[in-house]
Amino acid sequence: MRFSQTFIPTLREVPADAVVVSHRLMFRAGMIRKLSNGLFAYLPLGLRSFRKVEAIIRQEMDAIGALEIKPSVVLPGELWKESGRWQTFGDAMLRVKNRLGTDFVVSPTAEEAFTSIVRDELSSYRQLPLVLYQINTKYRDEVRPRYGVMRGREFVMKDAYSYNIDDASLDRSYQDMGRAYRKVFKRCGLSVIAVKADSGAMGGSGSEEFMVESEVGDNTLLLCRDCNYAANVEKAACKPDNAPAVATLVPIEKIATPEVKTISELCAFLKTGAKAFIKTLIYRAINVELDLSSAPGSSKLAKQRPAPEAPAVYPEAFFAVAIRGDLDVNEQKLAALLKASELTLASDTDVERITSAPVGFAGPVGLIMVPLIADETVVNMNNAVCGALAKDLHYAHVACGRDFTPWLVSDVRTVKAGDRCPVCGGDLYEKKGNELGHIFKLGYKYTRSMRVSYLDENGVSHTPTMGSYGIGLDRTLASVIEEHHDDDGIIWPMTIAPYQVILVPIKYEGAVKETTDRLEQELETAGIEVLLDDRNERPGVKFKDADLIGIPLRVVIGDKNLALPQASVEVKRRGEKEARVIAVSDLVAALAGCVMRERMALHA
Repeated sequence: MRFSQTFIPTLREVPADAVVVSHRLMFRAGMIRKLSNGLFAYLPLGLRSFRKVEAIIRQEMDAIGALEIKPSVVLPGELWKESGRWQTFGDAMLRVKNRLGTDFVVSPTAEEAFTSIVRDELSSYRQLPLVLYQINTKYRDEVRPRYGVMRGREFVMKDAYSYNIDDASLDRSYQDMGRAYRKVFKRCGLSVIAVKADSGAMGGSGSEEFMVESEVGDNTLLLCRDCNYAANVEKAACKPDNAPAVATLVPIEKIATPEVKTISELCAFLKTGAKAFIKTLIYRAINVELDLSSAPGSSKLAKQRPAPEAPAVYPEAFFAVAIRGDLDVNEQKLAALLKASELTLASDTDVERITSAPVGFAGPVGLIMVPLIADETVVNMNNAVCGALAKDLHYAHVACGRDFTPWLVSDVRTVKAGDRCPVCGGDLYEKKGNELGHIFKLGYKYTRSMRVSYLDENGVSHTPTMGSYGIGLDRTLASVIEEHHDDDGIIWPMTIAPYQVILVPIKYEGAVKETTDRLEQELETAGIEVLLDDRNERPGVKFKDADLIGIPLRVVIGDKNLALPQASVEVKRRGEKEARVIAVSDLVAALAGCVMRERMALHA
């Protein structure tokens, strides 16, 4: 391809709204242009690399037996009403109506579409396991799209879904997909961190995220220095703190604490540390899918429950959460525990209604209006201080199990750097990361709600279990640039570079032109992708653009080297300072070998 025949509008200036490296360099290298906030167009250079990422993903999906299909991007709203996510997905989903007033969704994800297709065609256990995938456009109405294609409103994802007979079959599909993801990211030249993750709105029993380290990452990762434990903060666990020495139980005592509400104020007032307190918070949860029939206040909630044959979903419920005073509640863990679509701290009005006390005096003792969830750290506390459900009063010498009994005990603490690894006990440390891929064991969440079934060998009907597996193509491409660049521009891995070789003639005329044209033809015949910079520009401009767009191998053709006893050219690898002189007669073989070695190194 000739530079003069393609469209690579490089820029010297950085766009004002581009704050991350990939956004700046994709703009400057003429790879993308902005159409609107969160909406981008790929130009020819960017699309070439994008298609290579797409090809790698497709090859690895095909290698594990996944079958590609292509559903529509606009989906019937009725499917989302069947699954229950029409109400719970939130404002990020773009809902539209056609001219007949029928509801549709601009696809933010594809569980409903795939499950609908499988439901209509699945009949026998012999058809399972079935793994289908698409590489297709998505839209999520992000409140604050940012970082270029790293977090846009419209994006392309590879979505795969497995339908399995049982948990063992699902685990095999899940492991196959995890191995395929590792190959995809390695072939793209990416260093990924696989972490345990929260399934969030997707639901399901287990999930794993594939992260890349990033200073502007949306995710906080907790990693162990001594073993391979890694988790997103939303899911991270830690080894329990050493249990306090068993103190002689002292009868509970009510103490006056005038105008003392916060943990820090209590610490100063009682001259003790935050670990001595039980902090109690009231939360409001939306669309709770947890059985609350035995919970305090269940008689009031019963009116909101659907018919007995439907899943138990409570449109709204309130919960109290007790946790040690020096810790924070992990709201993602709590929402996952409750299977809630939305979770927020209760309003002051609701807190006062539930606790019969001003804000700041909530406590677990005597709290009967709402279910009480206790973090695991609270269970062993037997000489604690907590709110007494009355203004300016707290309890002292509180013992869990004697003075109050939680409805549920679970790990809902936020793990932080310095906590101990749950596997080996080593110190955990934090990194920021961006998610590139996510694999889920969804279980029966969608197949049950959408009534998918098959017959076993005895003619008995069963519901298949399900897995979901996604990779963001735009984010993967941007992450490659984040990892592979320098002050001059992009440094593409050979596997996804838009071109593998750039030919830069000093003056595109005479013997230089003749040699350049011949090399272009011979390299392309050898299967090497070539960009020839035939512009009438100064060499410095051409060199700057070659570095900016990041082509792995640069070949400079000039009169000086062609005049050597053995006509030669100068070859420089992008990212290296030194160039070397190679005879024209040896060039094609040398470059073909280099391209092959680098591609195979990433493929191994």
